[in-house]
Amino acid sequence: MIDWSWIVTSPAHLPMVLLSGLGIYIALLGLTRLTGLRSFSKMSSFDFAITVAIGSVIASTILAKNPSLLAGAFGLAVLYGIQYVVSRSRRLSASVAQWVDNEPLLVMAGDTVLSDHLDATQMTEQDLKSKLRMAGITHPNQVLAVVFETTGDVSVMKTGEDVDPWLFEDVRGAEHLSPPSRAA
Repeated sequence: MIDWSWIVTSPAHLPMVLLSGLGIYIALLGLTRLTGLRSFSKMSSFDFAITVAIGSVIASTILAKNPSLLAGAFGLAVLYGIQYVVSRSRRLSASVAQWVDNEPLLVMAGDTVLSDHLDATQMTEQDLKSKLRMAGITHPNQVLAVVFETTGDVSVMKTGEDVDPWLFEDVRGAEHLSPPSRAA
């Protein structure tokens, strides 16, 4: 037997979805204006987790009777508040930053793939090749460095570019880069 309630809804439910959607959108705009654009940045894995949580609160508030619109807006405010406190604390305390953030990791130094670092990031060589292709790399000798960033993004730096060693100060494995490649 087919349970049509999974596919259709009552006519009274649709206006409530519309009102909840508009209300939570207004709350989202207001909170984003209040806390700034950092709200949706992906500077750290913590930021990404908060962004996913915000999306979950929004979806739950729009599509379900519980949480109510007021509870959903309050939930958003709590998440924005947590993000604000953690981001401020990261700037003021190196220990908080170390606790919250992942450490960037060098996965390729020149044309040398650092297999143990790939393993640490749970990245495959196929993943790495994909990132190199997306960066326009046509040969491994074009690579200066590939860094798995704190956010899970992958940065590809090409040879021939003037790169300041400061960019690698916090990158685990930077000692694999040869000094001439790191010179500014």
